[in-house]
Amino acid sequence: MSEPAIQTQPAATGAELRDMMSTFPTGVSVVSAFEYGGRPRGMTCSSVCSVALEPPTLLLCLRSGSPTLDAVLGTGAFAVNLLHTGARPTAELFASGNPHRFDLVDWEDLPGAGGPHLVADAHSIADCEVSLTQRLGDHVVVFGLVRRITPHRPLPPLLYGARQFRGWTDLADAA
Repeated sequence: MSEPAIQTQPAATGAELRDMMSTFPTGVSVVSAFEYGGRPRGMTCSSVCSVALEPPTLLLCLRSGSPTLDAVLGTGAFAVNLLHTGARPTAELFASGNPHRFDLVDWEDLPGAGGPHLVADAHSIADCEVSLTQRLGDHVVVFGLVRRITPHRPLPPLLYGARQFRGWTDLADAA
């Protein structure tokens, strides 16, 4: 019996991947960090997942060249603010590139925090220490050892899929 020949095919395009992944709903967060000197940085991020419970580790993917990634790598720390269903305006603001975004939301700088805590918009927050990074294409995969979890309120999470923000309850009502 002979081995099947390996066939090489051209890679899918970025647009094709974006279209496919738009059909896969995911939670929405704002990843935040402080630059040296204390200036807050942050961006909307749906590329977050749990990697391990021992040690507690999260993975996130940030665009190369973003000021938020620079702050994360520069200080070695970040916060993952998991947004609740009422935080759609904040998700849109932090996706917009508005340089004054931290002037438009409530946030706190707590001792030992990995980054700004978006207290009005997050249902929970994880403060992390960078444990590993890997550059891949136009993004950097960042692994973060979770140092502290701050639950804020029992509100449903904000989701993103089909190029729309929706609340968990919105999905239940549509069924």
